[in-house]
Amino acid sequence: MVNKNSNATTPATKKYAKTGIIIAIVIAIAAVGIFALSRIGGKTVSVEKALSEVSTDAVNGADLRIAVVRMDAIQSEANALKDLRKQKENYESKLRNELTSKQKALEKEKAEIEKSQDVLSREALQRRVMDYQTKVTKLQRDLTERAQSVEASYQKALATIQEKHLDPLIEGIIAKKNLSLVVDGRFARAASNIPNLDITNDVVSALNKKLSTIKMEKPKGF
Repeated sequence: MVNKNSNATTPATKKYAKTGIIIAIVIAIAAVGIFALSRIGGKTVSVEKALSEVSTDAVNGADLRIAVVRMDAIQSEANALKDLRKQKENYESKLRNELTSKQKALEKEKAEIEKSQDVLSREALQRRVMDYQTKVTKLQRDLTERAQSVEASYQKALATIQEKHLDPLIEGIIAKKNLSLVVDGRFARAASNIPNLDITNDVVSALNKKLSTIKMEKPKGF
């Protein structure tokens, strides 16, 4: 059976992109707590007395089964994630091509406006300039919103892969190997000659077998 304490470490393999933020929040909260306590008066006790009810029980090294998983390698090697990145890149390529095309049209219009300065009246020239500036602003806003939509669709698909496929597989491997602790390999330093420590290949293999591709939700504006 899996050590129940493994549930406390599993989140290290979940939402891994937010780990630094979570740690920062914990540190900030701890700092606030210490500051607040320093201002509270009243009776205090010695360290020994404060620790009097703390148990001496601890994990036995012989019972501790540890593994490392490299989440960055899973992102780069799993077939479904490769396919997802390709879909994202295709949408981004379409945006770049459209931007290039519309920029050329705007540059041509700008050149025409500059040529007409001596022909048009002041009011007519101002209208053309304002119309041109409106088009530039609209293009910038449109492409920005569509780029954000591409990223949102990509992140949503990533979350689906992690929650519905990757997390259950990691939990299954933890159970099958009877692991008590799994550490994100990006934050671990371990010798390379320890057999069976790194379970990344197991995770990639299992994920490839379970899921080869996932359809990215069509971003807005495409």
